Amino acid sequence: MNTFVHKLKIILTDPTLRNRILFVLGALVVFRILAAIPIPGVDQNVLEQFFANNQFLGLLNIFSGGGLANLSIVMLGVGPFITASIIMQLMTVMSPQLKSLYQEEGEAGRARFTQYSRLLTLPLAILQGFGFLSLLESQGVITGLSTFDFIVNVVLIVAGSMLLMWIGELVTEYGIGNGVSIIIFAGIVATLPGTLSQLIFTYDPSQLPLYVGFVVVALAIIYAVVFMTEAERPVPITYAKQSRGGTTYGGSSSYLPLRLNQAGVIPIIFALSILLFPQMVLNILTAFPSLAWVPGANEAVMTFMNNQIWYGATYFVLVFLFTFFYTAVTFDPDGIAKNLQRNGAFIPGIRPGAHTVEYLGSLITRLTLVGATFLALVAVLPIGMQVATGVAALAIGGTAVLIVVSVVLDLLRRLDAQVSLREY
Repeated sequence: MNTFVHKLKIILTDPTLRNRILFVLGALVVFRILAAIPIPGVDQNVLEQFFANNQFLGLLNIFSGGGLANLSIVMLGVGPFITASIIMQLMTVMSPQLKSLYQEEGEAGRARFTQYSRLLTLPLAILQGFGFLSLLESQGVITGLSTFDFIVNVVLIVAGSMLLMWIGELVTEYGIGNGVSIIIFAGIVATLPGTLSQLIFTYDPSQLPLYVGFVVVALAIIYAVVFMTEAERPVPITYAKQSRGGTTYGGSSSYLPLRLNQAGVIPIIFALSILLFPQMVLNILTAFPSLAWVPGANEAVMTFMNNQIWYGATYFVLVFLFTFFYTAVTFDPDGIAKNLQRNGAFIPGIRPGAHTVEYLGSLITRLTLVGATFLALVAVLPIGMQVATGVAALAIGGTAVLIVVSVVLDLLRRLDAQVSLREY
């Protein structure tokens, strides 16, 4: 308790740290104000009914940070930027130049990589904005718009998405934590009061055991997410003794921490993006009546999305596979082995070079197998509960819990690092 009070005192009294926290809070206030400003021509009654009956929009609302629920000017949220980042990550597999830029050229290379993602965000935002507004107009959610008004709405929501991306990057630079993750986190948390009030108004005493079961499962998921996020496998490292100018260096021991869940929530975001991509494309194509096959394809996709068994199985497989893919992109055993050898370090019992690469690759594969299975199970758990109980549940529940818990843990970790830095 004394340690907590001491750290809290440092956070409140240190002007730099306090200003960073206030900057994050100010950015979130701006975001929530923008999320409350609707675009022109929205029929709220039709919107609520359409939103309640469309699981696709429920999934997409997580990327918008809650701005899609009332068709605000930031209804696209950080979705286009996330999609652009995913495309760039996928491109590293096909392009050696991009892979080198992302993994080997340090901070300057990653800055250029991020800039490419920003440039790709604009055309993606235009396509997504045009597709969604076309879909909403065809469903009667948006009415009475002329061609000029439609174009103005597209410009508004594209500008809102780019503004939100900029705010997220400002939070990353001048605040604490990853700005994009914090925006998504804020959108999820902002929906909690409405969800709780709905549960209170629809409370049925006969379903009390079911509610208690949901609370127990939610607490168990939170505990499991915290445990799996913090779990790591320490790999012992020994530094060889070196003599330079009569002085002996090295001979110390350390360890290389390998996290059980190297990829975080990125695989779930990847999987959701892949699942949502066909619907996004079909939304854009609905603006072209000459394409007679679009309604049939749209109906087939919606049938798949509403089939909980097939949707859940596909979701599970995608999360599982993307966990391995993202870990392979971000974790480079060969680079780690070279760095260890360059610094005169080695893993006890493992020969430097190719043997170290093979050992690290085998170890990270086993760890990723556990992490991938856990992520996939948490992602599809709400769908399984809905199938088992017959009670309507959000399919994004597991994803929302993962994002919220992961962001909170990341913020606490960064705050603790900042406090420790100031203590020294």
